[in-house]
Amino acid sequence: MRPDRVAVLAFAVWLTASLAHATPTIISQEKSLYRVIIIYEENGLRCMKFGTHDNGRQSCMTIADPDRLVFNLPKMIMGALYLKPNPGRILVIGLGGGTVVDVLQKLLPGSQVDAVELDPAVIRVAKKYFAFIPAPGTNLYAEDGRVFVKHLLKKKIKYDLIILDAFDHISVPEHMTTREYLKELANLLEHDGVLAANTFSSGMLHAAESATYFATFGAYYNLKIHNRVILAKMDGIPDQVTIQRNADRLESAFQRFGTGKEWLLPLFDTNPTWPAGTRLLTDQYSPANLLNGR
Repeated sequence: MRPDRVAVLAFAVWLTASLAHATPTIISQEKSLYRVIIIYEENGLRCMKFGTHDNGRQSCMTIADPDRLVFNLPKMIMGALYLKPNPGRILVIGLGGGTVVDVLQKLLPGSQVDAVELDPAVIRVAKKYFAFIPAPGTNLYAEDGRVFVKHLLKKKIKYDLIILDAFDHISVPEHMTTREYLKELANLLEHDGVLAANTFSSGMLHAAESATYFATFGAYYNLKIHNRVILAKMDGIPDQVTIQRNADRLESAFQRFGTGKEWLLPLFDTNPTWPAGTRLLTDQYSPANLLNGR
């Protein structure tokens, strides 16, 4: 039996066993160069999964209300706008179902968004099944996120906001966790630019990522509910008074997407969460699969 058919069969068995209360319907499966992409519907949601991993949902959309954010992760990423409310130029690394880019397009219609996604099949699926329509100011690129960043550095392009959301069903790709890569991203930021990064949320990899971000950016905001998002700036994070003021300013717009300051503001934490002496992740040392126990 072909590997992609085996993956779909295994996924169907898992769904039947673990979601007996629902009736998931697989509506599409596509074997790309990198993975099996499965689209299914259940309980009013349409979701994307990579392969059959239990915790591998990449994106979900509420079918009856596509604007409403389903997962905590994109809600936390939007907290980056509390640090910089009006980014004119934005880089998004990792597309998924296009949720983050779609929200940014609607919140900031005058901004330019460059979105890079490794897998061209993911771009096709986002457009076909998740109502993702790139705005006139949005550019899509099918390329590895680190290679793309190196091209941008040569062009001396700068961004007000960079969102690193290249997360597969296990963790951030190893070559996008290292201090060298974070320095490359920092060099793409305007002097007051913001980095929002989807990072690992527990265990040794969590500690190593935390220490590596701190070594690169200094103090940062750490938002965590299951997933974890780091919000960092090279010139220092704004204080809570500024965060509150920006949250008040954005509250009405955020409500459209099912989030807001009452949920987001309590998550803004700056306390260290890693043991002293934690080894930094570098291009010579980034064993993400070993550190996260996979």
